[in-house]
Parts: sequence; structure tokens; C-alpha cells
Amino acid sequence: MIFRQLFEPESSTYTYLVACGDTKRAVLIDPVLETVERDLAVLAELGLELEFTLETHIHADHVTGACRLRSLTGCKVAYPETDGLSCADILVNEVNPLHVGALILQPLFTPGHTDAHHSYLLEHPGALQVFTGDALLIDGCGRTDFQNGDAPALYGSVHEKLFSLPKETLVYPAHDYEHRFVSTVAQERERNPRLGGGRTLDEFVEIMTNLNLPYPKRIDVAVPANLICGACPGEERAIPVNPPGPSRQG
Repeated sequence: MIFRQLFEPESSTYTYLVACGDTKRAVLIDPVLETVERDLAVLAELGLELEFTLETHIHADHVTGACRLRSLTGCKVAYPETDGLSCADILVNEVNPLHVGALILQPLFTPGHTDAHHSYLLEHPGALQVFTGDALLIDGCGRTDFQNGDAPALYGSVHEKLFSLPKETLVYPAHDYEHRFVSTVAQERERNPRLGGGRTLDEFVEIMTNLNLPYPKRIDVAVPANLICGACPGEERAIPVNPPGPSRQG
């Protein structure tokens, strides 16, 4: 397996490149529009063919590079089926994993940050990796106060789907604001100040209710673009026939 963790500093977003070492086929998880050229350069340097882009959810803090990468490489755009985006080529769910060469990315439905949020579990010899999007961050989690977010749902997603994974599973989030790169399920179970250390559901809901976070500064640009798989002029098929309502944000 070939793996790279890539960072976009403006939104503190991690993009993950995962590729099959045998077939040289690759997927980019949560690509960012502003770093498309960087991602293409990394793919070329490693001699990889981009087969898919894959999103954890509809982002509110950056515009995805999915559509742009499709126009440049011919890759397919994959989204969670529950997002209902007609611009996507492939819809994934828990019974429809994504195959990248010999690798399998297993979707885990983890709503709460958004109502359609998914994480992705990758098992390969000697390691388990889970790409948690905004559902579980290092010592934190994504907010639940917009885009149909739901604190009790997020608590259930993390405890039932993510904390139930083997303790050595490596946790790779979609963001980190403290220059951290990776955690483990054991670490987050024990010390995550919002969700770990025996926090109850009521305690978690109270924490999330009182965060008093500012309105996301890019949401009014990012969400409309991400509902059509990113800003990609000339791709008429990227316009949804029945776009989701305005409450589906982030």
C-alpha cells in the first residue's frame, strides 16, 4: 500500500492519498480545490493513476477538488449515497465499499456532524486505519450546530462505530489545528475531552450546546459548490437535477 497525508493550511484540511502498490490505482479522500496541482504532482511522482476521489461529507470550510480532478484525470467522484448528489459517479454505503485495486475502503455511517457523514475503514496487513472526517478529531470532534448536525447522533456514531474498533486502529481526521497528524482509537477513548474518558451523552450534549462557535466563514461559498462536487466550469453533468435543500450544509 502507498499512503500520503497531505495538508491544506487555510482550512487546516487533511487530504489522504491511498493507493494499491500492485495496481498503482489511487484514491484521494477529501481533496481540496486549491491543492489540485499539488495532488497531481504527488500522483505523478509516485507513478499512480487516480481512480477515485472520495468525500466524507459535504464540507462547509473548503471547496472540494473532486470535480476539477475528474475533469483533468478522468477519475470517478465518489460520495456517500445518503448525500444524494447526482454529480457523483459512485455512491458508497456500508454494503457498497470502494475497491481501489486490492484495497477496500469500508464506509461507516457516522452521522452527527452532518446527517450523511461517513468515515472509512481501511484494513491492510499489520494495520487498521480509519479516516474519520469531522466526526472524530484528535482530542475533539466536528461541530453539530448546522448542516442537520445532531449531538446525540454524533455521540452514538463515535461510540458505536469508531470507539468499537480495535484499540490500535489509527485515527486520521479531516482536520487538525494543532499540527498533529494521527491518533488511535485507544487514545481517543481515554482522553478525548468531549467524547472519551467516560463522558456521558448528557455531558456531551451540554458541551456541544455551549461551544458558541462563530458562523463558518466559507460556508456560503463552499456548500453550494460542494453540492455540485466542486467548482468545475464546463461540466454540465455536475449540476444536480434535484439539489438538496438549503439545510444540507457543511
